[in-house]
Order: sequence, then C-alpha cells, then structure tokens
Amino acid sequence: MPLDLVIAGVRLAGRPDPVDIGVADGLVAAIEPRIESEAPRADGTGCLAFGGFVETHVHLDKACILDRCRLRHGTLEEAIALTARAKAGFTVEDVRARAAAVIEKAVTHGTMRMRSFVEVDPRAGFRSLQALLALRADYGWALDLDLCAFAQEGLTNEPETAGMLDEALRMGATSLGGCPYTDPDPVAHVAAIFEIAERHGVDVDFHADFDLDPAHSILPEIAAQTRARGYAGRVSVGHVTKLAAMAPEAVAGMAETLAEAGVAVTVLPATDLFLGGRAADRLAPRGVAPAYALARRGVLASVASNNILNPFTPFGDASLCRMANLYANVAHLAREEDLAAVFRMVSGDAARQLGAPHGIRPGGPADIVLLDAPDPAAAVRTVAPALAGWKAGRMTFRRGRPELFPPAPPARAAGA
Repeated sequence: MPLDLVIAGVRLAGRPDPVDIGVADGLVAAIEPRIESEAPRADGTGCLAFGGFVETHVHLDKACILDRCRLRHGTLEEAIALTARAKAGFTVEDVRARAAAVIEKAVTHGTMRMRSFVEVDPRAGFRSLQALLALRADYGWALDLDLCAFAQEGLTNEPETAGMLDEALRMGATSLGGCPYTDPDPVAHVAAIFEIAERHGVDVDFHADFDLDPAHSILPEIAAQTRARGYAGRVSVGHVTKLAAMAPEAVAGMAETLAEAGVAVTVLPATDLFLGGRAADRLAPRGVAPAYALARRGVLASVASNNILNPFTPFGDASLCRMANLYANVAHLAREEDLAAVFRMVSGDAARQLGAPHGIRPGGPADIVLLDAPDPAAAVRTVAPALAGWKAGRMTFRRGRPELFPPAPPARAAGA
C-alpha cells in the first residue's frame, strides 16, 4: 500500500526498540522496525508516540474568568456563587473566545479528545452551548469535543432547567451532566437526569460527593440507578472527594459497588486541592479521591482538569501531563507501573470512559502525539512536553525542543 507519511524512530509503550509508523488514508497502515517508502518522513527522534491525551472533565464555558470574579475565601460555595453571577453576562462571542484559547492550549499539549460540560439554565440560556457547538466544528480537525449539557445549580428547585436540557440535547449536546449536591433533593435530581438521558440515548456524567464528610454519599444511589436502567459503562462521576475521607474498608466497598455497576470515576486534583480542607488550621487534608486505589479494584478511573483560570481553579494551562504529575505526587505514587497507570488515566483509560477508540495499531486512526520522553512513566515524572501531533494523519501542531546557545569559547592566545 502506498503511504502518505512515515513517522520514523518513535517508541511505543511496551516495545523495547524504536519503530516506524506508516500512515495511509488517515489510518495506521503499518508499524515496523524500519519502513522503506517514498512518502514524506517525520523524524520521531526516539519520542514516545501514543494516541493523545483525553480530557474527561473540563468546563470550557467557565474558563478564563478570573478578571471578572473577586476571590476572597476560596471555597466551593464562593466559586459557585461568583461563577453564577458571571455567567449571567456571558455572550456567545465571549464564551467562544475564552474556550477557543483553552482548546488551542490543550491541542498543543497533546490533547485529542475532550468532554466539556456546558451549563444550561435560565441564567446561562443556550449562549454557551451555541458557542461550543461552533467551536466543535471549528476545531474538529484537531480535537473531538463531547459537549455535556449540565445542570450546575439543581433541577427540583428550578424545573425549567429540565426542559432546557432536553432542548440542548436536540441542539447537538452529546451527553448529559447533573450535580446532585446543589439540588435540595439529590435523589430526585439523579433520577431526573437519567430519565432525560434515556430519552435521548446519551451518556451521563455527575458531579458528586464534593465535600470531605464521609457520610451521606450519593454514589450508592447513582450505582443503583445505573444498574436498574442498564446503563453500565455509560455513567461517570467526578470529584467524589468524600472517598478521600473514608476509611480504607469503606473505600473498598464503594469501589466494589461502582465497579459492579459500571460507573467510572474522574478525579480532579487541581480543583479539589485548591477548594478542599479550608476549615483546617493545620495539616489540611488533601481531599483528592483515591483514583489509583479504585482502579486497582476494577473501577475505570481518569484524571482531568475540571476548570482553568476561574474561581474553582485559579491556575492551569490545559496540560494533562502536568495534571497526571500532580495526581501522582498527591497520591504518593513513584513506581514505574504506578506512573504508567496514571498515564493511562489521562489517555487510554480516559478514552474508554468516553466510549472512544484510542491507541496506535494497524488499521486504527492515525491520531498520534509525540512526547519528549522514552516511556509513559518518564512522561509523568518529567511533565514531558508534547512535540508534535497528527489527527487522521494530518499534522495538527508542532513544538520544537528548546535550544541552548552557549557563548563561543574564548580565542586562545598566540603561542599558548
């Protein structure tokens, strides 16, 4: 088969020696130690090639709004209130510009797939959704964008939001999100979200258990409804910081419940570290859910960004490699196999959570990113930069390695 491109001299996870990747018609046509071809060659220089990072939980509509929010306390309650006030003034053009800036950063950090929540309620209207629908089309050449219509501020207290979520899914949103902890009736909220999702045949993603009180978890209810509705493999929960406050045996029991029901978990270390533990005057709890412990017990787990430069997370550059490194630090992980598992939480396992293909294999999509590292563990250790990416065989970005320019050595004196 004639090739369109050869990406030469790259490393793949689990293979000891470098290989060449041949690309044809947007697919991986061959993976060999050496591919002879007339096609253009891209020198992989020994970089790790993989299928790109996958962002399972981000809020593009609320990104980059610190300039309009005055932080005083750094609490979850303040973040919700400040953002609710700010979003009333969002315009389509405003959301589009801020979200595009984050998407472009994410792409150049090696992200190829993303689930973004988008708030739909009487204050936000459909403005943010309209902006992100346009961006999904604008950036489809570089990134696949799942838009999750999201009820941030409750349903039973604001019944009109349910109808707006229905309409958002008709407009083109591709998944549905709920937030039981902001609703006066969390159980009814969970049921309502499932009912809307079932009507449209879309996946569900809840923000859940976002506090450090181990009691009154909503996770058993979400798991029970997942089982009852036959939704295994189509439900995710994010934050779940209550798990960080539970005893090991309770975490093990919750992991068994989630794994059996087919409910995935997304951990959001940057946000949860920033907002959590504010009441402590010393030895503040980390408050980050134990994704690694859950994964070892069969729960599909991912690590994600949540927010970028807003009251929930006043930091961030859309780098999932940096987020993986942060999580590994917080979780006290250092062994090669542990770091490789964390890498999967921002790549292959994250793609599974979104029901998407991932990986470099013959016949698969030629979605390829090169990281300046020899293997996944090293990538996490060093926050390895992404140097280049291709989607369906077409180059989407390139970042060169830094260059040093030392001074020339001094001239030697004559006769010296």
